Amino acid sequence: MCAGWFFATIGLHADTSGPQRIVSANLCADQLLLALADPKQIVSLSPFARDRTLSLLATEAERFASGHGSAEELIDLKPDLVLIGSFDSRHARDMLERKKIPFVALEPWQSLRQGRQQIRDIAGRLGQKARGEILLARIDEGAARLMRIAEARGRQPTALVLHRRGYAFHSGVLVELASIAGLRNAAEGLGMKESGTVPLERIIATPPDYLIVTQPPSAPADQGEAFMAHPALMRIFPAERRLIVPDNLSICAGPSTPALIDRLADEIRAKVR
Repeated sequence: MCAGWFFATIGLHADTSGPQRIVSANLCADQLLLALADPKQIVSLSPFARDRTLSLLATEAERFASGHGSAEELIDLKPDLVLIGSFDSRHARDMLERKKIPFVALEPWQSLRQGRQQIRDIAGRLGQKARGEILLARIDEGAARLMRIAEARGRQPTALVLHRRGYAFHSGVLVELASIAGLRNAAEGLGMKESGTVPLERIIATPPDYLIVTQPPSAPADQGEAFMAHPALMRIFPAERRLIVPDNLSICAGPSTPALIDRLADEIRAKVR
């Protein structure tokens, strides 16, 4: 994957006028920091950075310290830039403001267009504009591959991005990528106006051609997974009608998006008819 030290091997160097002590307190911020920054710029990552089920760059994250993300801890690290999430602790943001420590609150990606701007903004803030453009080029190349898949197939089957407890996505990056690949968003056919839980009965009554899910059907470990393994859902959507996209590719759009595109393309080629 596209970790910062990978880019260093092709002769790209940080603008030393940029921040040199950067701390991340958010999983998705971790990914951008690992992909865009020089290792020497990174002071600490979030407590989830090394979780392989959530972070595609977990191996790269092992090189760095990780913290708990508390306001006091962030301040003690004496950063010159903190990356947090827009839904993270308001207390932490208030404390950073009071201490006059610069921070960026990252919004979750709702579209590729928004994400492209976020990459450019963060790459510029880190003094790593060239690395940002390389990542954007990889995303664009992947999107072009998905478009060719759609053109080669012709027909447009429907697909529903469905997660634990029946949470279906009406929009978002994965929905957008599936659309580029020629899969029509089944959420609209289910009468959904926005992302949210959808009754099992509604899915069964108007089933899409495919589900896009995070893991293969298996014995449920909890009630959240039980929905996905319901006998009626298993009957209509056996493994060959489930496109598997693991959480660590889809939770945080950005550096993982090229790998997400490759995985989605592989699943479509193997299963979509």
